[in-house]
Order: sequence, then C-alpha cells, then structure tokens
Amino acid sequence: MSNSTIKLLTLCLHILFQLSSVSSLQAQSLQAQSLQAQSKYDSVDNSIRNFMAEKKIPGFAACMVEDSTIIWSKSYGLADIARKIPMSLDGILNIGSISKTFTATAAMQLWEKGLLDLEADINVYSDITIRNPKYPDQPITLFQILTHTSSIIDGKAYQHSYSCGDPTVSLQEWINDNLTTEGKYYDGGNNYGDWPPGSKDSYSNVAFGLLGLIVEKVAKQPFNQYCREHIFKPLGMKNTGWFLHEIDTSKHIKPYAYVSKENRNALLKSKHLYVKGANFKAGSFVEHCLYSFPNYPDGLVRTSVRELSLFLTAMMNGGELKGNKILNKATLDKMLSLQIKGNPSQGLVWHTFEPLADTTTLWGHTGGDPGIITYLFFHPTERKGVITFQNNATDETSEIVKQLYLISK
Repeated sequence: MSNSTIKLLTLCLHILFQLSSVSSLQAQSLQAQSLQAQSKYDSVDNSIRNFMAEKKIPGFAACMVEDSTIIWSKSYGLADIARKIPMSLDGILNIGSISKTFTATAAMQLWEKGLLDLEADINVYSDITIRNPKYPDQPITLFQILTHTSSIIDGKAYQHSYSCGDPTVSLQEWINDNLTTEGKYYDGGNNYGDWPPGSKDSYSNVAFGLLGLIVEKVAKQPFNQYCREHIFKPLGMKNTGWFLHEIDTSKHIKPYAYVSKENRNALLKSKHLYVKGANFKAGSFVEHCLYSFPNYPDGLVRTSVRELSLFLTAMMNGGELKGNKILNKATLDKMLSLQIKGNPSQGLVWHTFEPLADTTTLWGHTGGDPGIITYLFFHPTERKGVITFQNNATDETSEIVKQLYLISK
C-alpha cells in the first residue's frame, strides 16, 4: 500500500470519526431537549393526578400541539374499568359540544361555495317553515344559529332524547317534531325563547341540529356522510364518525359517573343511560351505556385525542393540513373574530377562553355530556393548542387547560 493511499485512508477515518462524534452530540442534544421539554410538564402531571383523585375521574388524556406536531401528550388511568383497559390518545370518545365546530365547518364550506348566505332566512334552505311563534314576522338566520342568538332554545323533549345506541329517529323527523307547528314536541313553541331572533344570546343545542339538517338539504346527502367526505377524510380522521356504527366501538372509552350518597337519587332518575345491571352503590363508579340522541350535529362526533389534534392543526394553520384544505384562511379569520356587540367572547361557533395569567386569550370550545368532559383551545397566531378528554363529567378542568398552555410557552 502506497504512502498516498495510507494518508487518504487516514483522512477518511478521521472524517468518519468527526461525523460520528457530531452525530452522537446531536443525538445527545436532542435527547436532552426532549427530557427538558418533558420535565416542564412534571408539575401539570402532578396536577392532573391530584385532579383525577379529587374529582373521581377514571381516565384522562391530553396533548399539546404546536404548529403541526404533538409536542407533549400523556394518558392517565383507565378507559374501561371492568376490562382494565388504559386510557390512550387513540381511545374514541363522544366529544360533546366540540362537535358544533365540525357542524359549523361544514356550513362554512357551503358558504364559501356561495350555497349558503349567513344573513338569509333559514326557510330558504328547508322544505319546512321555522319561525319563533312569538315573533312570526322575524326570520331566523344562519348567523344567529352560529352565534347562539336565534331564539331557538332546548325544549322539554331535548333533555329526554338521550338513549342507548344510535338514534332511532332521523334528524329530519326530530327537527320537524320540535320546531314546526305540527310537530309532536312543539307544545306551543317551547323550543323558542320569549325574545326576538337576534336580540339576545342564549346557548342552543337544538339550533345546531337544525344547522346540520340545512347542510344535509343543501349538500343533498346525509349530514354524517357529508362530514366524512369533506372533513374527516381530508384530514386523515379515519377512525372518526358521528354514529356508533361508523366507528370501532371496541376502542370507545367508557363514560362513567361516580356514585355518592348525595347524587345517587339524581343518577337513578336517568338509569336508562347506564349499562344493564348497573349497581348504584355509593362510593363506586357506574358505567354509562354508549348513548346518542337524534339532534346529533350538536354533540356526537366520536373521535380520539390523536385524530382531534388533526382538526386542531388545520384550524391553527389556515384551514389546511398536509396540503388538504377544508376551509380558507379568510373564513377561519371570520369565525375566530368577535361577532356580537357587547359580547366579549362569541365568534362564529368558536368562543374565547377566559384570559390566562399572562393575558393570553385562547379560542376554542368545550364539550360536556353524561360521563364526559372535553376541551379544545388554541392560540391562532402562536399556533399552539391543547386538547383534554376525561370520562367522568366534573368541573375545574379549565385549570388544567390553563396550566398546560402556560407551561408550553
């Protein structure tokens, strides 16, 4: 071997050694950054465990998203107590009123195409006549529905409409029965407030059932199918749906109530929403059945923390994820802006979260139903967001959300 060859080999080995050292240092640096990032969440980790113990929550899952990446996530406790299945980011849960943001997205997609006018009388888009009987000459608009100012309220039938399994009444039949004069639940118009449309904000679930029906009529396809084709599929939300028959129920997180001496009688009044043979023994968890209701566009999206983070990512990135656009940025900007004079929090479906300690204001939505509480909030310009799922309906989750967001800053 010549001297020149030996020198060349020596040089190559030296370069390889240097590259190896750099790679090793880079790997160590990335590992250190990961550990440092994770250690930031140690305090909230303790807060979540204490919160679960105090509030009797079987399972809790959360994630922080920045730009298009989950920068932190963790699951705690159990998704299914009887089968000892741990909570996970991939467990499916009905997310309550966060579902309204999907219904609004569907409506705004049609608005972008010129198929819906937010200020038009909703009767333009329906084959039924809907008016507040106390103000029959004043039209109800899509803008009013999206800002909870339509004067449509949740009547007596709504609170009794929950039942185990998928709905057995169609969305069309449900809306007819509640909002039209010939409907069997109309009852003199008990789904309408005593104030004119547009004059007062009053949160309404039934109005979002109506909005889903309008999307169904204008798009000429069932509302759940429209969402699958135009929202879930483009975002890669393969395991998400509105109905139980659309998802893998073996992955469904079980909703629970914790029985105490104080709440036992109240829980027994809704015994039909629990699994057969449920034992309402004080000091124990009792499992809800997988329930639904006909007014499903207001609260029955069933998804996971991981797949909901895809929707969140799109909302933080101008309505787009991996080249798939579900809304234009200008549309999102409109939705994420205050809409009602004198109301410091209401956008188009989205609303602001109480200011954080550093005066940061987040946009998002919460969800609550028997055995579940969910949160989704984000900062549109910082492009950071938080999602939480829990399988017992309690208060004070907002404190965990605040803590998570502030730690991420």
